[in-house]
Amino acid sequence: MLGFEDEVWFSRFSQPNLYAWTDQMPLRLVEQEAEKSDPDPKALACYGFLRADTGQMLLRFVAGRPVSAVTLQFLAWLLQRLAQEGKQALLMIWDNASWHISKAVRTWVKAHNRKVKAEGGCRLLICRLPSKSPWLNNIEPKWVHGKRAVVEPDRTLMADELKNRLCDYYGCELLEPIPQQVP
Repeated sequence: MLGFEDEVWFSRFSQPNLYAWTDQMPLRLVEQEAEKSDPDPKALACYGFLRADTGQMLLRFVAGRPVSAVTLQFLAWLLQRLAQEGKQALLMIWDNASWHISKAVRTWVKAHNRKVKAEGGCRLLICRLPSKSPWLNNIEPKWVHGKRAVVEPDRTLMADELKNRLCDYYGCELLEPIPQQVP
């Protein structure tokens, strides 16, 4: 199976570039301000995976930020899910983010593939994109379209509302966020 992986931040306040045709005054998206009493984070980190076979997006939000430990949890979840579908190997295309090329991730991938060879499951083959070439990752335009689709021009979305809208837009299940574990 072929797939594309990337992480993104969905801001609750800054608005994406958006074009619209109107008969009246032009639509203006104004960056919202956080209220002091707002308990939600300003932005939500999200791991995403775009399946080349079905075009389906799989999302996992993060309670924190993308780091190697969270990446390992995401990969374990993704590969387990694909193994349950009967997939034997995943060729995953991703960029050179520091948490992708870390020693912890490289060591985990090698150990995972040895375990799969002995016990079965879904192997992981990684193809890194050249630096500064996001246009080569097919998931990038999906992020832009998702941000534009869920935006509210005149109000701030709560974190849960933003997560639900994104999962509805991408047609995927809203799962518990991956916890930020500190070793």
